[in-house]
Amino acid sequence: MTGLTHYGIIGCGMMGHEHIKNIALLPDTQVSVIFEPDTEMAAEAARLAPNAVFADSIQNLMAHPELDCIVIASPNFRHVEQLVEIASHRAVPILVEKPLFTSLEQLEALNTFTETYSAPVWVAMEYRYMPPIAALLDCVHGETGGLKMLTIREHRFPFLHKVGDWNRFNHKTGGTFVEKCCHFFDLMRLCIGAEPVHVMASGGQDANHLDETYEGQTPDILDNGYVIVDFDNGARAMLELCMFAEGATYQEEVSAVGPKGKVEALVPGPGRFWPEHLGEAPIPKLIVSPRSPKGPEIRDIPVDPTLLEAGDHNGSTFYQHKGFLELVRGERAAPDVSLNDGRLAVLMGMAAQISIAEKRVVTLAELETA
Repeated sequence: MTGLTHYGIIGCGMMGHEHIKNIALLPDTQVSVIFEPDTEMAAEAARLAPNAVFADSIQNLMAHPELDCIVIASPNFRHVEQLVEIASHRAVPILVEKPLFTSLEQLEALNTFTETYSAPVWVAMEYRYMPPIAALLDCVHGETGGLKMLTIREHRFPFLHKVGDWNRFNHKTGGTFVEKCCHFFDLMRLCIGAEPVHVMASGGQDANHLDETYEGQTPDILDNGYVIVDFDNGARAMLELCMFAEGATYQEEVSAVGPKGKVEALVPGPGRFWPEHLGEAPIPKLIVSPRSPKGPEIRDIPVDPTLLEAGDHNGSTFYQHKGFLELVRGERAAPDVSLNDGRLAVLMGMAAQISIAEKRVVTLAELETA
């Protein structure tokens, strides 16, 4: 492919705007057509992508004559139906936001789409591309001597407000451990290099959104919990989530341990939330701690300020788009994050939600055959 690469965007809320900003940083690219029903979000999208035209339906978006690829950044529960609708028109490369689906009832349609869609589909898992986490992934097996234990801690701010407040309810998000945490379950599989077998979790809604009502309903999304996952190679991983801990210096802390040592990645939250009176926001770090000789090595992993300005994900959205553009242009053979990767990340999150609700260990096998 030569010349300008033309993007279509489905859904231009907060995350859609971040995608537009990062596409603008890539060479010879243009957001050319957008489908966004909300007038306020569409107005901001028009400011960010002044060359784009606005379609009033996905059908009309697909009819754009110069469409090379699509980014889906709509509410979670819309993703599968929109993938199916795209397929009914023609096949173009797609970058679809996480989570890939939100209920087991959507799996049949997703599986049919996976089996029949002829163009590549990349599931957006930004956490893989955060520079300190990418640095951990590069060295984790060598420095640990073979990963045995992985801990991911996210201490962060509550869910932000979204259009129509769809992210306040489990039936639209898939639940917190699907909506927010499928990133981390994807990271577990990638880092450990094995498949999940059992999931055990404990969690609750203890601080956030309890004083909110929408059409007479109180939000039911969880705001904290622990999840332990056993993998088929004997390794285990744990997620600790707290969504009322935005006062922490680092938002994500990833710790990987094996018989030779320990590797950690420390990732700050969005710079726009860092208090000005505290000075500069924290710098991401990688810490390598061998067992012998003892003595941790602390490395700063700075992120390009231009990338930090373009979104809330520590520069990762840009690196993800760089890879996706290579896929669209035929410069790489396959997406980094496949539909199967996206599917398993959601199933792990669903297993956690079930474990919390039913107070039991959940196997991935029972969801695979549901």
